[in-house]
Formats: sequence, structure tokens, C-alpha cells
Amino acid sequence: MTPLPRHLFDGLRVLDLTRVMSGPFCTAMLADLGAEVIKVEMPDVGDDSRHFAPHVKGESTYFALLNRGKESVTVDLKSPEGRALVRDLAKRSDVLVENFRPGVMARLGLDAEILQADNPRLIYASISGFGPAGPFTEWPAFDLVIQAMSGLMSVTGERDGRATAVGESVADVATGMFAAWGIAAALYDRERTGVGRRVEVAMLDSIFSMLLTSLSRALFTGETPRRAGNRHPETYPVDSFATRDGDIVLVGFSDATVKRIFAAIGRPELADDPRFATNRDRNIHEAELRAIVAQWAAGLSRAEALARLRGQDVPSAPVWSLDETIASGQLEARGLVQPGVNGVLGDIRVVPQPVRFSDADIVAPMRSPLLGEDTEAVLRRTLALDDATLAGLRAKKTI
Repeated sequence: MTPLPRHLFDGLRVLDLTRVMSGPFCTAMLADLGAEVIKVEMPDVGDDSRHFAPHVKGESTYFALLNRGKESVTVDLKSPEGRALVRDLAKRSDVLVENFRPGVMARLGLDAEILQADNPRLIYASISGFGPAGPFTEWPAFDLVIQAMSGLMSVTGERDGRATAVGESVADVATGMFAAWGIAAALYDRERTGVGRRVEVAMLDSIFSMLLTSLSRALFTGETPRRAGNRHPETYPVDSFATRDGDIVLVGFSDATVKRIFAAIGRPELADDPRFATNRDRNIHEAELRAIVAQWAAGLSRAEALARLRGQDVPSAPVWSLDETIASGQLEARGLVQPGVNGVLGDIRVVPQPVRFSDADIVAPMRSPLLGEDTEAVLRRTLALDDATLAGLRAKKTI
């Protein structure tokens, strides 16, 4: 099992006012490396994602994966007392992360100007769909909305079919990663300046900036990128093919590699065929080349086809289900699935951030908190609240 370097962010306190996915993914990455992450949730209802399926024993496993290594504190942000508690927590924190719509934190009296005046070292990170400027800033943003508006859906799907979404919430995940990267950069800057920064990340910006192949066409050629199915939009043959018992992919990224593909399929003479001499030629004659490779693959099992391709050092792979990936042994060898624990579910499995570091630590299982499980412990530890004060806050339903 590959351990995690929990000491890298040891001593770093993160006040997590995020919910659903993009923000929680960001703060989970910080928790993976040892940050103390205090997740603030509304009493009774909690993070919206606690209600997302699938549920086991009444607990959302989606929530459990995204909120590993955090402490849950329930505070009513609608009450003055609740907002005062959060302000006090921010005075004692290194980082605050929020993913409300632009303007919400200001209406709560918890915007960057106020909290950084209280605590000039605070790094204040905001995640939103479209950012605080532009014509769409007030629009509600979910992953599918961003995939649709960023251009990602327009280039995803079969060539003559409808635009389709990627099969995972990539806009949320990518934005969370960019936010964590921005926070790490701001922390490094704070070491030199002693002053925190505002970090702001928008989901649309994040996905748009990742569309490099499509942007290389749209920004420099004036051509509109189109859907290309499983093939690469510029290079051929980079595509998927059906065998007798499942699909495979192969990557003919250079003229030399394509010659090896021809050798693997038993057609070495095609290396001298002018239709397939260059990438431009292969794109022009894509239908003919695809038919040749497809006919070869259809007569073999997946294992047989891959053995022949790998025998010629052709980049190739099976198209696996997630179950096949999990059962492959590779994830276990990389320590990608780590032990966790939950007060209701007991022992669980979680998937932390994948970057590997030297001299890492063997760590105890990461805990996914129940709603409000840590409220009193955190408020005693960070704000030194006594029994009477806590009882009063509970009586008012502030916590």
C-alpha cells in the first residue's frame, strides 16, 4: 500500500464552507495531505450531497468519498450568532473555501474584505460557475450546465450523433483541483509576504482552459471543432475497435507507429500504400483504413488483438468497465484505494488524491464525518467555548 504524506499540510487549518462537489473535492485534497479541515454545514440538512444516492444504511457514499478526513460542524449561517461563529473561526484559520453564488458571502457579512481585515494572513478561495464578472455570473451552475456551455459537450459523442456529456462530473472535479492548486500557490506566496490572497476559480474557465486540442483548431485555424467519436480529432488511427469479446483502443501517433500497426495486423505491405503514407493521407482515407483494422479486430478476442499489438510495441488497451479496472491489481499496487471509517458505515474505502511523494507516512484510516459529529469538539478546541456557551448555542439552534 502506498502511504500519503500527511505531514505536508500539518498545522494548516481550512474552514470549508463548500457543498456538493467542486469545493468539497478541493478541500478533500488538502485534507489528504494533513490539513485540519473544518466543514461547516447547516444543522439538520447538512451539505446537499448528503442526500445524493447511493445510500447505504442511510449514509450517502458519494458524500463519504468527497469528505474524507474532515470534521463536520453544524452552524446556522442564517442567524447572527452563527455568522459570528464562522467569523471567529475564520480569524483562526489559514484558508477559507466557499462555493456559493457570487454575492452570497457578502450578504452574509463573510466576504473576503471583512474576513481578511480580521485576519490578513487568511487565504480566501471562492469557487463558482461563471465567476463574479461577465453576463452569466448570476446563472446557477451544475456540472452538466458547464459541460454544455464550455464547448466540451460539442466535441464529445459520435460524429453524426448528439452532443453528449462526459461520463463523470469533470467540471466539478477539474475546478476543485484548480482551486487546490491556487490555494497551494497562495500559501507559498504567503510564506514570502506574510499576507493572504484572494483565490477565485470558475467552473466554465476551468473546463474551457482544458480543451487544448479543440482550442488549437478554433483559435488558430478559424475552423469549428466537431465531434469525432472515439477517434482523435487530428491524428489517425487513434481510435477504438470491436473484437469478439470487447472493445480495444490503439494509438497510431506517428508514421513509425502506424507501420508497426500494419505489421501487427498482418498487413505490412500497407506501409507502402500512398493512401496511408502520412497523417494527412490517413485522415483523407480514414474510412478505408478503419475498415481494414476493424475487420482484423473483429476476428480476434480482445486478449489476442492486444497481444499482437503489444508485440509490435503499439500503444493499445482494453476498454474496461470500472469493475475491471478495480479488479486489475494496478490500483492496489499504487495504493489508490485507501482505508476509511464512518460512524454508521464502519470500515469503508476512499480514493484520495493520486500524487505520490517520497518519504510519506503510514497513516490511520481517513474518517468521513456524520453530520455535526465534531461541532462541540471543534468549537472547544478552536474558540475555547465552555459548556454553558455551547448549551446556549444549542438552545438557540445556532449549532
